Amino acid sequence: MKKGDALDLEITKYAYEGKGIAKVNKGLIVEGPKNEEAAIENNYVVFAMGGYPGDVVKVSLTKIKKSYAESKVVELLKPSPLRIKARCKYFGICGGCKQQDLQYEVQLKYKQEQVSDILTRIGGLKDFETEPIVAAENTFFYRNKMEFSFAEKRWLTQDEINTDTEFDRNFALGLHIPNMFDKVLDINECFLQSEESNAILNFTRDFFKSRGVSIYSTKTNSGYLRNLVIKQSHHTNGLMVNLVTFNEDDELFGEYTKELVAKIPAVTTVINNINTKKALIALGEYEKVFYGPGFIYDTIGAYKYRISANSFFQTNSLQAEKLYQTALDFAELKGDEIVYDLYSGAGTITIFVSGFAKTVYGFESVEPAVADANENKNLNGIDNVGFFTANLNKSFIPFIEENNLQKPDVIILDPPRSGMHPNTVKDILELLPGRLVYVSCNPASQARDLKLLCEEKYKIIKTQSVDMFPHTYHIENVVQLTLK
Repeated sequence: MKKGDALDLEITKYAYEGKGIAKVNKGLIVEGPKNEEAAIENNYVVFAMGGYPGDVVKVSLTKIKKSYAESKVVELLKPSPLRIKARCKYFGICGGCKQQDLQYEVQLKYKQEQVSDILTRIGGLKDFETEPIVAAENTFFYRNKMEFSFAEKRWLTQDEINTDTEFDRNFALGLHIPNMFDKVLDINECFLQSEESNAILNFTRDFFKSRGVSIYSTKTNSGYLRNLVIKQSHHTNGLMVNLVTFNEDDELFGEYTKELVAKIPAVTTVINNINTKKALIALGEYEKVFYGPGFIYDTIGAYKYRISANSFFQTNSLQAEKLYQTALDFAELKGDEIVYDLYSGAGTITIFVSGFAKTVYGFESVEPAVADANENKNLNGIDNVGFFTANLNKSFIPFIEENNLQKPDVIILDPPRSGMHPNTVKDILELLPGRLVYVSCNPASQARDLKLLCEEKYKIIKTQSVDMFPHTYHIENVVQLTLK
């Protein structure tokens, strides 16, 4: 068999990143110089993107290896009883939700199984307790931030291609098609944020499209429109509209702001971020505030946080409280501990646990995030926390010694998806606190780091996952470790 061939499969299992698993019968020959050696008895695995256990599907092979192949579902021959009708008309096309057509209880079951499998298989970890996964109360409209892109190339759906309607292919505002960063699916509704968000999205498209405003292109390094970022508080009335452009046009932006606020009075602040670089990121080198204070507020637990246009804040405010509470529970603080919070960002976890420890120090490499953290510290009137700018990819032990900081009793860490740098692991093993709490959005990199920690001095006591992103395969996982 070769790439592009079709194959009928029955999906029997489910893997991380939303891939169904099927085993192909005896006799499958894989293309390549060693065809005969690649004939597999009954254990040749085919991963099928878009397949669920119980499905019978037709797939197209996208990658062929000696012991496994990858494919994508092109036809559903017999649907699994686990399937439901997806709510969104764009499901399966845009790069957002991946599991909206799978029962939510089943999503949770597979996420928990996959985390346990990754920790065992990649980390070689065993003999730990697995707490039940924490479900999300809201499976729709749960995001406090949505990031949309403008593009000169609009992706047409199959239904749009099959109609006689003429579509403007040169203007799109929506979400990227997976693996196609120059093409955008023009959407008019998304069920991940709010109805106000959809109204802002559609007003913004109509406003700029009707005026023939240009869209930025990396090929010509010119054009005005780049991104629309909407941030919305879940516990206050904050609603931020941040338009990222390639250059300034105060007259046009002022007109946009005036009409936007008149059309959608719920908007509390409007900001223009200017990004003159080719990098396709919704982040400007500087910003101009056209309406309101330039930031919004939200709460997690008893604490209030200021959110600026470019500051990081947990995308699901409601679930963030459950995530932080899990981390706090795993820390088992008695009130007299020195706690380090590594990768502290805007200080959300640092502040959340501050009432249960003697002193908490937050370490973060991004200076604007540290500034936000200090603002949040002052906002909440907390005096037992300190925030430091420190490069965690290098040893931060000298920084601790230079600043005469007390050694930690507990370390809480929440690194980016890539996990910890080996230098950070070494520093932790040198500081050797009695307890670690590892929060991660990527179980694979977490398992790799845990393996290094457990080879030396630590052992895993328990783990608990928190579903921050329903209908996606993403999962947050919290692990408690103690010294052996």
